[in-house]
Amino acid sequence: MILIVDDKPENIFSLKKTLELYNFEVDTALSGEEALKKILKNSYILIILDVQMPSMDGFEVAEAISGYSKAKDVPIIFLSAVNKDKKFVTRGYASGGIDYITKPVDPDILLLKVKTFYKLYEQTKQLSEMQVSLQEEIDVRKQAQASLNETVRELHSILESIPQIAFTARADGTLDYANQHWYAYSPDLFSWPETLPGQTPLEQQLARALASGQSLEAEVYIKRRSLNNKHINADYRCHLLRVTPVKEGTQTVKWVGTFTDIAHQKQANEILEQRVQERTEALQAMNLALEVSNHDLQQFASVASHDLKEPLRKIQLFSSILRDRHLGREDESLQYIARIINSSERMSKLINDLLGYSRLSVDSVFEPVQLNQTITDILSDLELSIQEKEAVIFVADIPQVEAIPGQMRQVFQNIISNSLKFNKKGVRPEIRISATLVADKDLNASPDPHGDWCRILIQDNGIGFNEKYLDKIFTIFQRLNAREEYEGTGIGLAIAKKVIEKHQGLIGAHSQEGEGSTFILLLPVLQQHNSRKLEESAMTVRG
Repeated sequence: MILIVDDKPENIFSLKKTLELYNFEVDTALSGEEALKKILKNSYILIILDVQMPSMDGFEVAEAISGYSKAKDVPIIFLSAVNKDKKFVTRGYASGGIDYITKPVDPDILLLKVKTFYKLYEQTKQLSEMQVSLQEEIDVRKQAQASLNETVRELHSILESIPQIAFTARADGTLDYANQHWYAYSPDLFSWPETLPGQTPLEQQLARALASGQSLEAEVYIKRRSLNNKHINADYRCHLLRVTPVKEGTQTVKWVGTFTDIAHQKQANEILEQRVQERTEALQAMNLALEVSNHDLQQFASVASHDLKEPLRKIQLFSSILRDRHLGREDESLQYIARIINSSERMSKLINDLLGYSRLSVDSVFEPVQLNQTITDILSDLELSIQEKEAVIFVADIPQVEAIPGQMRQVFQNIISNSLKFNKKGVRPEIRISATLVADKDLNASPDPHGDWCRILIQDNGIGFNEKYLDKIFTIFQRLNAREEYEGTGIGLAIAKKVIEKHQGLIGAHSQEGEGSTFILLLPVLQQHNSRKLEESAMTVRG
């Protein structure tokens, strides 16, 4: 806004209309006193001030305005119709004016000057705003620099307190700080520690990190140097070097690195690896010795069983001849002979079962087994016992599994034989064999048609047993019933348990006394992992 000060309204009117034609906002005052009051209240970009005014002339008003902090920089144009002398013009400039125009005023010249001063005012205003903005930015940068300096001091303080060698580098890789541990390996800030001959120098390793912009982690051997003429073993110690970029957005602004002494740790690891290697070799030797020992035991068991069976057969043979040819009707002698024959038969069964149990530790080849066919063959072998007891046996479809055929035959034959043997007197034995696929290695897992495990149930209606003896029935030589009442060696279920465990499976049972029993077998459908393990074991032994 422009302020026009003149004691003649006609002069004010003509100037105001001229300026308003060019969209300038104009304010007026008829005296110096009124002008000063308005200047205190409003802001003006230009003051057009008449020199000749009563009470207070233009020069006095200009001098008063120069004392106002608010308006001291506002440009003033003096208008004068009388005081055209040089001394008056000089006083006008001295009192704060920037131009002196004599009347009558040429409107074009006045407009040209007003536009010029208005443009200068706008430029000055913009410069002032820029100056304020620059000052604010400078203040922000000063604060940021102070904060950065504080952060750097904190970082340096932290790096000085840690036991590792620590350093920082600029974005181009130039070192700019290192803690006191650095100087145990380098004479100054700008020299990298010496690496083991043949190892990539640290400068090259850092250059690769700079090129990739990624963190660096590597084991390096650096040489310790003598400090303060003290004797220090100048050897190469193993350190773990870690260098991490510090980024602002996507741009790397600094690198922070540490050397961690891992010489003792590496030595301990090497000792541990050596001991593990020694232990592995010892275990391999022990496994080989066990394989040889196991083979010798197998041969011993075969020979021993043959040698034990031979006198037993003679005992049975000669006892039978003695009974049939020489004892006649001597009841007491016949009774003793019968006991000898029965005991020798039990001994023969025990020897056979022990031999079968010992053979389970021998590695065998897994192959697809149709368990329905295996059970059919077993029932054919037990035909006489089944007919004698009038047993009824139901067999559902059982999925094919990978197993050792002979050992699967032992399992089912032992369990089915027990079901036939431990039947309730006067009750026809009933045996039901069923199977389903499940997903998990759990005897109680839910059925799953795509499961990897086959769960087989063998149910009977025999005498049953108390489940508190569940673990006992799978232990070798353990019996729940008197030998005089039920025949057996107490090895059958122990063989079954060992076979199932060798197949990576599970075996369990549910039963109540007098209510029959249910034996549960859980077998993997495929034995790929187990077969591979056996092959690797065999290769190790052969090697």
